[in-house]
Amino acid sequence: MSKKDDLINHILERTRETDGKKKLTCAEAFKLSKELGAGTAEIGRICNQQNIRICKCQLGLFP
Repeated sequence: MSKKDDLINHILERTRETDGKKKLTCAEAFKLSKELGAGTAEIGRICNQQNIRICKCQLGLFP
């Protein structure tokens, strides 16, 4: 299993689905980045590729 596949699996484990949409909170994205040693941009790219929306943005950008 590649590092990217491992990241995808970890992200999917923390993702929740509501109203038919996959979502990951901003706080969880930052936590995953720190735990897995991956950049936040990489986490964001994977979320985009997997159609996972970032929600509850800590900067107020994504409600």
